[in-house]
Formats: sequence, C-alpha cells, structure tokens
Amino acid sequence: MLKKYDLVIVGGGVLGTFHAYHALEQGLRVAIVEKDRQPQSATVRNFGQVVPSGMNTKWQLYGRESLRIYKQIQRRFDISVRQHGSVYLASNDGEVQLLEELRSINQQNGYASQLLTRQECLKTYPGLNPGYVKAGLFFPEEVTVEPRVMIGRLLSYLVNEKGLDYYGNTAVFNCTALTNGVEVHTAEGTIFHAAKVIICSGAEFRLLYPALFAGSDLEVTKLQMLQTVPQRGYALKGSVLTGLSIRRYEAFEECPSFADIRAKEDPDSFEKKWGIHILFKQSVDGSVIIGDSHVYADAVNADDLGFDLRADVDAFMIAEAQKIIDLPSYEIQNRWYGIYSQCKEQDLFQHTVDAHIHIVTGIGGKGMTGSAGFAKENIQRIFDLK
Repeated sequence: MLKKYDLVIVGGGVLGTFHAYHALEQGLRVAIVEKDRQPQSATVRNFGQVVPSGMNTKWQLYGRESLRIYKQIQRRFDISVRQHGSVYLASNDGEVQLLEELRSINQQNGYASQLLTRQECLKTYPGLNPGYVKAGLFFPEEVTVEPRVMIGRLLSYLVNEKGLDYYGNTAVFNCTALTNGVEVHTAEGTIFHAAKVIICSGAEFRLLYPALFAGSDLEVTKLQMLQTVPQRGYALKGSVLTGLSIRRYEAFEECPSFADIRAKEDPDSFEKKWGIHILFKQSVDGSVIIGDSHVYADAVNADDLGFDLRADVDAFMIAEAQKIIDLPSYEIQNRWYGIYSQCKEQDLFQHTVDAHIHIVTGIGGKGMTGSAGFAKENIQRIFDLK
C-alpha cells in the first residue's frame, strides 16, 4: 500500500498535532502516524496549564499565539479549553518583588497582568492560607485544558473537519529520502510517500536515527503528580502557581532581583534535590491536581530514572500544598509520573536530515503552552510559506 501526502508527521502528541493543524490550514494533505492508539506520553501526563506568563520573552510570544489558537479552535469545537487565568502567589517579600518586576516586564511586552493584594488573593481563591500569601500576579488571558481529553478531541476535530488522516497503532521504522520526497515505512507494511516529513516523537526518534540521538544534548525529565478526589462544593479557578514556582520558572529569570533571591536558597533542601514546586489545577470533575517534582537524566540513560513513584516526594508535596490551600479533602485518588525530553543548551531539538526530513522534538515543559504558536512558524519555514 502506497499513500501520498504533502506532509507526514511521526508522533501524534501536542507538538506533532499542532504542526498538522497549521499544515491543514494551509491546504496541505497531511497524515499523522502514531505508534500508540492515541498519544500516551508527555502530552497527556501534565497539568494542562497554558501559561505563557512562565516563559521567557521569546517563548512567551509563541505561548501568546498558542492562546489565540486554542481559543479559536474552542469556538469551533470543544477541546476542553477554559479561560480562568493564572495566578502566582508570593509567600515572602522577595517573591513579591519578583512579581512586581515581572509585572513591569509584561507591561513593556504588552501582555496583560494584574497585581493582586493579599486580601484580593484571599477573596478570589477559597481556602488560601492567610499566613502564606502576601500578594499575587494574575494573568487573565491564560487557559487550562484537560490534557487527557484535549489531544483526543483535537485529533478528532482535525480528522472530521479538516481532512487529517490519522494512523494510530502504527510504528514507523524507516524514513528514506528520495529525489522528490520521502518514503516512510511502517512495521505494518504500509509505505507513505511525502513531500516533507516532520518527526515529533520525543526522545523516541532514537529508533529512527540512533547516532544522531546519541550525539544530541537531549535529557529527559521525570515528574511526579497527584490528583485528589473530587472536591464537593469547592471551585478553584484557573492555574495556581506558588512561591516555589516563582523561584523556578524561566520568566522570573529575566527579573533584576532573581539571581540574588535564588542565591539565598538552600541548595541542599529537599525541594531543591527533587526539583519540587507546588501547583494546583482543578479538573472538570472537581478533583485537584497537585505537583510536581523534577529529576533529570541524559536521554541515552533515560532508564536510570526508573518507573517508581517516591512516597517521600508525594508526602512532601502534600504537606507543602496543605500549608498553602486548605482543600476540603486531601484524599489522593491517583498518582502518576510523566516523562518529557528537553535540550540542555537549546530551546528544543531541531535537525534537518536532508531537505525533506525534519526532526523537531525536545520541547520539554513548554509543549502544552508553546507548541501551537511555534508549530505555526515552523510550518511556514519548512514549506517556505509567507
């Protein structure tokens, strides 16, 4: 069987799917080839927070374009987008100073944000501990999605409304460059012919290009997350990010006081060892997702991260969360980990094997927020569109 396309995308996660979305918007014939029935990795194992506010200036622009795209699609088809904004809660004077400095940076960038007093935070976010919060910074344009729902609905929308051909449970084992395009060979015996191929399969591109993978600066990150039982009669709107997030996210690194404030932290603390910062996001069913932690390994040694969930990390995150918000229940119904790939020195991994095969991966924790905006620009570049 030989199938012909303008573009074949290997990997149906959020990065690959938004490349498909923008190619379809340009009138191209597109196929996604995904090894699982639906994506199973980083795209569905995260909070579902779309927070350009946490990114540096360059990636904030991609994130802001992503917000526009998410909302545009949501108006046409329900992909679970909810616009309740994001808030960063400061717990001490240094964090308040960083919020004020980030507010100034965002004013210069033309990105809407609002400083909240302690009382405004307490009024807006039920259960918030008065002894924790000193101020907040609110970003009204930001949204959340249900990650395990969003990608399936987006793929369904593209298949049914935009003409995407989606091949799940289909593993690619070879891409062969031709003079007039690429042959993509699958384990099932199907051959796709494409003018262009984009490989967005996370660290798994090592199966296609092992030498290139071994020479990359990719690393993988393992995160632990928790989900409470549904909170009856309780509503926590939007994304809630706290003091540890303020001292971790890239956006705050551009603040003048960031280096001095970070220098005062205890490098041997438990939260530093396990890369913990505390976030809250309420799901549609009323449960609250809490997390997360970060441990790293070179991508070639990804197995070193193991498959266990550390009980001490979970216990620490719950204890810290309880100091911040008094939820009706901290009974945990689900625990899981996610793994995503990122680059040590670059924004993401991009490599053109030849004129027709493009590897785009290692977007890391920026995927849910930045993929839609970045993919739009990348499709224009690869197909030389204006």
